[in-house]
Amino acid sequence: MSIFSSILQKIGIGKPATDVKAAEATADKAKADAAVSAAMAKAAEEARARVAAAQAKPVAPAPAAPVSASVAPSTASISPASAAAPMNVAPASVAAPATPAPLRPAAIPVVDVVTRLEGLASSRPELNWKVSIVDLLKLLDIDSGFESRKELATELGCPADLMSDSARMNTWLHKTVLQKIAENGGNIPANLLK
Repeated sequence: MSIFSSILQKIGIGKPATDVKAAEATADKAKADAAVSAAMAKAAEEARARVAAAQAKPVAPAPAAPVSASVAPSTASISPASAAAPMNVAPASVAAPATPAPLRPAAIPVVDVVTRLEGLASSRPELNWKVSIVDLLKLLDIDSGFESRKELATELGCPADLMSDSARMNTWLHKTVLQKIAENGGNIPANLLK
């Protein structure tokens, strides 16, 4: 797990891997349902086409059978026009399955990061997480050593010229971590993002 992902999880923004797997399974099911729906719609359309083709073919009139003397005239009187008329068969009513609604991205819940961090800081008042990346990492029980901070800076795309100066890197890193937390649903006050 990346260092920034650890930060998000510690402040209550990151999602556990099981949530990610569940979301992937839901997306896979939606894709499978869409494929089944498409196949059913295609089969229904083919059935309609076959019915329409069958209705379009003219039906040849059946040869007239001799009328037997024992048959009453009222039952034997079939008009030639009705005998030759094609049968009107209503097409089978095959309803096309409903198309599944497109997946919408889940709304990002807003987390009051300041309240959470202030709560953690109440037992460690010596840590000034609002201005120091080292103190912020310590407050979250994440390794705050230089190598760890350098790895986090690389992960977040710190410019190369800042990587050689630890003070400038730390300043950039603190600001960037708070901005990234805000982008991921953390409620960070504007004065901390300057």
